[in-house]
Amino acid sequence: MKKFIKTVSIVVLLIFLLSTVSGCGSTSESNVKVSQSDTSDTTTKFKYGRVDIPGKEGSLCAAPIYIAYEKGFYADEGFDVKLISADTETRKIGLNNGTIPIVNGDFQFFPSIENEVKVKVVDGLHFGCIKLLVPKDSPIISVEDIRGKRISVDEVGGTPHQVASVWLENNGISAKPEDGEVTFLPFSDGNLAVEALNKGEVDVAALWDPFGSVLEKTGNYRVLLDISTDEPFADKFCCFLYASEKMINEEPEKVAALLRAYRKAQNWIAANPEETVDIIIKGKYSQIEDRELAIKLIKSYSYPTTEDRAKNPTQVRDNVLYFAEQLYGIGYLNTGPETFTNHAYVEIDISLGE
Repeated sequence: MKKFIKTVSIVVLLIFLLSTVSGCGSTSESNVKVSQSDTSDTTTKFKYGRVDIPGKEGSLCAAPIYIAYEKGFYADEGFDVKLISADTETRKIGLNNGTIPIVNGDFQFFPSIENEVKVKVVDGLHFGCIKLLVPKDSPIISVEDIRGKRISVDEVGGTPHQVASVWLENNGISAKPEDGEVTFLPFSDGNLAVEALNKGEVDVAALWDPFGSVLEKTGNYRVLLDISTDEPFADKFCCFLYASEKMINEEPEKVAALLRAYRKAQNWIAANPEETVDIIIKGKYSQIEDRELAIKLIKSYSYPTTEDRAKNPTQVRDNVLYFAEQLYGIGYLNTGPETFTNHAYVEIDISLGE
């Protein structure tokens, strides 16, 4: 993000301009829908007809959805895709009853799987997209300095909250509210979280990209944790693809075809990060206008290619197990990690229906 000018009025303007930025876990309330075909006879043109896929949340890291749509990879695999807005609960309901076949999401979905929402992890989407920041002149230098401090998150139980909790617990600081070592304060609007940080109402902000990275680039904030590069999150999937269990059981070839479309998009993004950003900016899929920063972020998300998958064929399951262990260790899951992973993850034969 462009450098903050040191006046209150410009800071306020900047916050306003960022007002629509959201991350992997946030959604737009708009009901606007986009479809690859407005014709009524989609079954004659598309093998699998029309499907709704959530893809209006505005996150940069959801690039495979936008690219699969724009480059025709969904259509190539037989789908007339309609990109829709859907909050977390709408996604869960749609996955549960099969009206939404697939979504991207992070390990915030793990407790829902434990609570018998009928959804399975079927693939990995990308690496980390969350940062914890402090003002540049903050006395907080490292994780040890956070004991007794206040951390803003988008929601208690959401992924930034879970990320911060895992990080703290791994460094000997309890994230449990009853222990009183840290306090989490929810701000559904990231701009309000930044305002609270600037006013000293919170000490640390846990933010999704591109919001966190945009703030970092101003030079007025320091990053304490970047889950794309820092332990215990580095080199692991932040977000996964979740498919409807109903569709997996009844129409597995559809799930396989959707995964092929996503993988085509991931391959294309890895080879064409600059053009990917141009498509996203032109299509207004994410509210980021800093092309240079967006390209840097797209590269940092490490979308897996066919070659990457061949080198590490068990990475998705391994990462599900890893985060199940982390969440189990801090009390966010009650099921043993291995049992949970066996229940939550399913490997799809992507050759089905070819």
